[in-house]
Amino acid sequence: MAPQPEIIVAAFEQSGIIPVFYHDDADVCCEVLQACYDAGLRVFEFTSRGENARKNFSILRDKKLVKMPDLYLGIGTIKNAADAAVYTGLGADFIVSPVTDPATGAYCKTENILWIPGCMTPTEISIAEKNDAKLVKLFPGNVLGPAYVKAIKPLFPQLKFMPTGGVEPTSASMDAWFDAGVVCVGMGSNLLSKALIENKDWATLRENIVQTFAFLKPKP
Repeated sequence: MAPQPEIIVAAFEQSGIIPVFYHDDADVCCEVLQACYDAGLRVFEFTSRGENARKNFSILRDKKLVKMPDLYLGIGTIKNAADAAVYTGLGADFIVSPVTDPATGAYCKTENILWIPGCMTPTEISIAEKNDAKLVKLFPGNVLGPAYVKAIKPLFPQLKFMPTGGVEPTSASMDAWFDAGVVCVGMGSNLLSKALIENKDWATLRENIVQTFAFLKPKP
């Protein structure tokens, strides 16, 4: 059974950075997960984007259960309730969608698992709110930008927001998003360098994540 949605939302807020990742090679997936964990992150979104997604997710889940009991491992790129059900059965802690699909939201509510829908417009955000979403993924973040968050937040004071896409691992980018009012940011290749992964430079990958994580620390 997945943890209570409120617990996961709190973990997202505490982590601040949510790595978003997929790779066909299970060993690479495990190394990237380990680098994120060793760097201090405790939330990880694996994405269902390739033919080995289910198999590799199961391998990550087993690694998490044995070596990372305090990590929350969720699945992203879920566009329908059927896929949400599959990954709930595989032990996902939360479900992230690139779209706002009420049927997926209804399924997740029935199973009491956190559903994070992807929204771009005020209408989509409203639909997400009506379907009991607590945390909304703003996607694509590079199109919307921090100014969009500032404009939209007063309309939805009960919702929390997480941009994915367009967030850079720099102090300026992170400050702009968090100052606008987001509670966390989803980061893919901007955080998890493809070059470092191809070279299997796990130590440098970990160091880069630590440096990015440091941008979230309160400034004196």
